[in-house]
Amino acid sequence: MLIGRIKENFPSHMFIGEESVAVGEKCDLTNDPTWIVDPVDGTMNFVHSFPHSCIALAVLYHKDVHIGIIYNPILEQMYTAKCNQGAFLNDKPIRVSEETDLSKSLVIAEFGTNRDTQKMESVLKNVSALMNKVHGLRAMGSAALNMASVAAGGADSYFEFGIHVWDIAAGALIIKEAGGVCLDTEGGPLDLMSRRMICASSEKLALQIIPLLDQLKLERD
Repeated sequence: MLIGRIKENFPSHMFIGEESVAVGEKCDLTNDPTWIVDPVDGTMNFVHSFPHSCIALAVLYHKDVHIGIIYNPILEQMYTAKCNQGAFLNDKPIRVSEETDLSKSLVIAEFGTNRDTQKMESVLKNVSALMNKVHGLRAMGSAALNMASVAAGGADSYFEFGIHVWDIAAGALIIKEAGGVCLDTEGGPLDLMSRRMICASSEKLALQIIPLLDQLKLERD
């Protein structure tokens, strides 16, 4: 329904989304105006009535994110950002914590839904590597809302292997506009299609976490 309404108003624009890819459409990010949509991020949370799921929407042009929106309708939390215009929660400006000390940081490290043995082993290695080095670890089950939490200063960093472009595109802009950073898990520039990402309140913090991570190479979106 959401993508259908957008297509009515912008028929020449491109679209990428979890639902469209699931029915066989190609996941191809070009320089054309592109809407990246996830109608329900945190599906398992939604199924279990855990109030941490959302709609995530991003608008890209020349592969750069220009608009990001993350909306949790259950808690009525609307995170928004426009390129070079700041980040907001329900129209109020938000800012990352700017934490740089790993030992004082609250880090989100998801378990994911993939039960592949290599993936599960990697997740457990990363949790074990960080457990005694951070102030706390959390797993909340929604990539987009995890990124929004970093942008708003509630968490200091979040990383995940196996996410998709529709999970992170909106959050990448919101974090940037809130003063944070999003990087590849090996420290290079973020590649939205690589299916791996770390975001943090500061680059200094991200670079403390990266050497501790067991790196996974995944098939691209």
